[in-house]
Amino acid sequence: MDDRRKKNPWGQGSNNNGGGPRPPWGGGSGGDVPPDIDEMLRRAQSNLRQVMPGGMGGGRIIGLALIAIAALWMASGFYIITPGENGVIQRFGALNRTQVDEGLGYHAPWPVEMLTKVNVSEVRRLNIGFIGRGGRGNTASKQDIPDESLMLTSDANIVDLDLVVHWNIKSAEDYLFNIYDPENTIKKVAESAIREAVGQTPMFSIITTARAAVADRARAIMVKNLDDYQSGVNISQVLIQEAEVHPDVQDAFQDVQSAKQDAFDAQNRAGAYRENILPKARGQAIKMGQEAQAYKQSVIARANGDADRFNSVYKAYKTGEAVTKERMFIETMEDVLRNAQKIIMDDSGTGSGVVPYLPLNELKPAAGRGSGG
Repeated sequence: MDDRRKKNPWGQGSNNNGGGPRPPWGGGSGGDVPPDIDEMLRRAQSNLRQVMPGGMGGGRIIGLALIAIAALWMASGFYIITPGENGVIQRFGALNRTQVDEGLGYHAPWPVEMLTKVNVSEVRRLNIGFIGRGGRGNTASKQDIPDESLMLTSDANIVDLDLVVHWNIKSAEDYLFNIYDPENTIKKVAESAIREAVGQTPMFSIITTARAAVADRARAIMVKNLDDYQSGVNISQVLIQEAEVHPDVQDAFQDVQSAKQDAFDAQNRAGAYRENILPKARGQAIKMGQEAQAYKQSVIARANGDADRFNSVYKAYKTGEAVTKERMFIETMEDVLRNAQKIIMDDSGTGSGVVPYLPLNELKPAAGRGSGG
């Protein structure tokens, strides 16, 4: 007993009359009574009942606290989808469903299900070749990015081109799960598409009249590539804001354009001369053809007339050969003797053989000259 008294952590015990220290649990009339744990718990519960309203027990409080925590956990699954948003819900990390209608919705609280809201109506903007000093959306004050803006054209020139791409999300599921870093992917696709379109177009067309055509071609390439990736992205518009010759090659480009203009002017002059000379040559050719045709017809007609006349003479000759021979002889002699000097011989033998011949035709002009003198 003496040893127990020495090892008692509560000190020496005594009755109420002994004046010694009482145990801290407030009981015991003897000096060496050990603490009663059950009594301590009963007293703690009694004190808690006095503090809590209605005298609730500790078990009910813990239960209510757990119920409140569970209620808050379950309530965390409520969410609201605003107009223009889609709610993509994942269950244990896998795609489960997508809410496309605005309004209140519910999903199992984390970590069972997780909600990701995606704005599918917002039109986003992507700049290629420049960046605004106040951010990528600021074009009033911008800074050029040569690595993006300098491009090679089909005629081996360098163009400095600034591009703006407007895009939005058409499929929230594809946008979230099919491509990594969507904005950077769209930017790379846009750079590749515009370089392909510019590489198929001459410099002069890009900086003058073909901007819209180049932008449309780049948009078509972007749409095809992003659809092949199943990215869930829609390219709504592609605009070329600026397209100009790089300052380092400006002088050389001007020289080339001047030479092209001179060549174009020379071609125009040659074309005008050709258009002037060709109609004349065609007209002359037609005229020569018509004259040849007319000559051909006249020769044929003359030959036919001579043949008909010969046939008629031949028919007349056949009907009266003697008369025809005499007439032909007389006509022939008239033609032969018309311009010949004529000497008429008389072979009757009665005269000198020379018949006097008076050329009346020659005397008439002589007589006329004499009377005039």
